[in-house]
Amino acid sequence: MTDLSEALKSTAAAVTRQLDELLPQIGGPRGRVVEAMRYACLAGGKRLRPFLTVASARLFDVRDPRALRVAAAVEMIHCYSLVHDDLPAMDDSDLRRGQPTVHRKFDEATAILAGDGLLTEAFAILSEPATHKDPLIRGELTRGLAEAAGARGMVGGQQVDMSHERAELDLDGITELQRMKTGALIEFACEAGAILGGADTESRTALRAYARDLGLAFQIADDLLDVEASSEQAGKPTGRDAEAGKATFVGLMGQKRARIRAEELVDSACGHLDRFGDKADLLRHTAQFVVNRPS
Repeated sequence: MTDLSEALKSTAAAVTRQLDELLPQIGGPRGRVVEAMRYACLAGGKRLRPFLTVASARLFDVRDPRALRVAAAVEMIHCYSLVHDDLPAMDDSDLRRGQPTVHRKFDEATAILAGDGLLTEAFAILSEPATHKDPLIRGELTRGLAEAAGARGMVGGQQVDMSHERAELDLDGITELQRMKTGALIEFACEAGAILGGADTESRTALRAYARDLGLAFQIADDLLDVEASSEQAGKPTGRDAEAGKATFVGLMGQKRARIRAEELVDSACGHLDRFGDKADLLRHTAQFVVNRPS
């Protein structure tokens, strides 16, 4: 796991530098919203989704500068979703990544605008020739990210999560919810590397299957952290799902069965990478990291 730890750190640092470059500070009245966008993006985090983009791109020998631009766009979408999820109208959270949430650091209106700004800036990045010289590739990346972020993905999943029916979901219902809310962006992050590399259909199918299992394992691990970790360890409030009476994997399966299921999903995810041989070792180690991460 040492190689993975070093790869995660180096990729996170490279993505942070890319985000810093893509979101330069400005003066004047607009400066406040840009400052809030930078606060949301540059405050750390595991950078798991952008790492998946970079690692999958390397399977197809894609140059890092291109992969890092797509990775930064993916991270902007992820950070926008966190900013909006934390708002009083949704999860009403005060803490994110161990720091005050954007609406607490700034104000609610600025947080909404910062999320909007990150969402739209991500698509601007994908549309630029610096991301890829082929406009068809840029178009496919744009379409894929839009589907992952929209009503068939994150937005749809968040709506289900806020619905009255959320408390009554069975395992199939929770699986579908998390496939949209969490898994869709993870799936795009993995497939984006294949899109950049012009990969064949079989390779793209394998990466999507890996990502689906990984995303579900990630969410089960998140549910376990919600009941096992403190707010300080997790860097965000914990125990909120139980307080709200929401159905979760842990609530329906119990901690032991949930952990076993997460491990089964990791094994399944890694099996989908067989066609890539040793080149996919970092992705295999990532799947193990996801279910054993401390926060």
